[in-house]
Amino acid sequence: MTEHYIPENLPAKIQHYIDGQFVDSADGQTFEVLDPVTNKPYTVCAAGQKADVDLAVAAATRAFKEGPWPRMKARERATILNRIADAVVAQEDRLAEMETFDTGLPITQARGQARRAAENFRFFADLIVAQTDDALKVPGSQLNYVNRKPKGVAGLITPWNTPFMLESWKLAPALASGCTVVLKPAEFTPLSASLWATIFEEAGLPQGVFNLVNGIGEEAGDALVKHPDVPLISFTGESSTGKLIFRNCAENLKGMSMELGGKSPAVVFDDADLDAAIDSTLFGVFSLNGERCTAGSRILVQKGIYEEFITRYAERAQRIKVGNPHDPSTEVGALVHPEHFEKVMSYVEIGKSEGRLLAGGGRPEGLPEGNYVSPTVFADVKPDARIFQEEIFGPVVAITPFETEEEALELANNTKYGLAAYIWTNSLTRAHLFAQSVESGMVWLNSHNVRDLRTPFGGVKASGLGHEGGYRSIDFYTDQQAVHITLGDVHTPAFGA
Repeated sequence: MTEHYIPENLPAKIQHYIDGQFVDSADGQTFEVLDPVTNKPYTVCAAGQKADVDLAVAAATRAFKEGPWPRMKARERATILNRIADAVVAQEDRLAEMETFDTGLPITQARGQARRAAENFRFFADLIVAQTDDALKVPGSQLNYVNRKPKGVAGLITPWNTPFMLESWKLAPALASGCTVVLKPAEFTPLSASLWATIFEEAGLPQGVFNLVNGIGEEAGDALVKHPDVPLISFTGESSTGKLIFRNCAENLKGMSMELGGKSPAVVFDDADLDAAIDSTLFGVFSLNGERCTAGSRILVQKGIYEEFITRYAERAQRIKVGNPHDPSTEVGALVHPEHFEKVMSYVEIGKSEGRLLAGGGRPEGLPEGNYVSPTVFADVKPDARIFQEEIFGPVVAITPFETEEEALELANNTKYGLAAYIWTNSLTRAHLFAQSVESGMVWLNSHNVRDLRTPFGGVKASGLGHEGGYRSIDFYTDQQAVHITLGDVHTPAFGA
């Protein structure tokens, strides 16, 4: 096994970044941050409270009302966004090492996340330069056009599964739109978020435009959501937290975008390319350690190919390389935190009474420490089983047979979630009709999760509220003001004449 790698120059303390300065919490509070391979603390992090959020929001408000950022031309902002992307690429290896160390993700997958973070900034830099708005004419009498304005201070609350990339997914469109931001990263994984400050400074982002407050969700996150000077919140995380944020946003009628949990179906019909479907459904639930919102964690397989599918699937799952996240040959690393490890292992035990265990089912041999879970496969899972209905967020999959297309659709829609769906069939008609009937915000036909950044990202039901991606992200971070100009004579009823 590869020796555990610890990146050089890890910070002795992770601080907030407020109004261009790295600072401790106002009251000095900190919390420990754990290495998921050893579960030992490697640093402490400033624990933000309401006072710290107030300072960050005040700085962001000043930068929005008095600073140059919202008033820059699109090309000027785009130039800075491209410099940010260049800086991310320039330290890709360092970023990947820190992300792997902090999250337990395999190093090869962490490298992909760093490249994707850079692409997010390039994409939105291009988008704001090319953006057009509606101009609508009524010949000879009226001209109407849309004036788009940034909304103000954006509150961004991000998860721990692929933190740096998902932070970029919110930061890039918020900044591109001319907003200023306060970022509250996940408390389990604050390491890579601390790199944004230096990247932004060197790229020329004006002081106060980006602010970072670390801390616990119930403290720093709650204060950010409730702050009256933050008009919009973008949140990615679990559905129960989303409900709480929804309630707290209501008091100030804040704009909300929420990408929440998932229990996404992968539906494999008997006419599918079986080799491709097996490759994709394995990758879809076991990549990123299974800690992904769009994981195809319920696989529905038509009975004609069911036995062959589960046999081949389980054989492959048993051969997946679990181990040190820094080893390039590792396919599944360590889960992010002991609390999450215990949650996933509890579902593994539940599954043993709800399905037929074909692979995994516990801790891998030879890995007595760290948050390691063997890729676990349960077959013959009933639709009322907890492992069929509840999001596990780990390397655990439930496989269920079906006979007809109608039964497959009923099973696919039979959860409270509706984020993604994956459909495997060589029937063009079936693929499109099934996609239109399945209750999910995104569908992939004969493909794993390959994103086009121009498309909407989001879910339905308990999986989210609103969509981001492409122009929909710009819509979220801006107000659209309709301006009407009368060109001809004004014909107004003459009240009181």
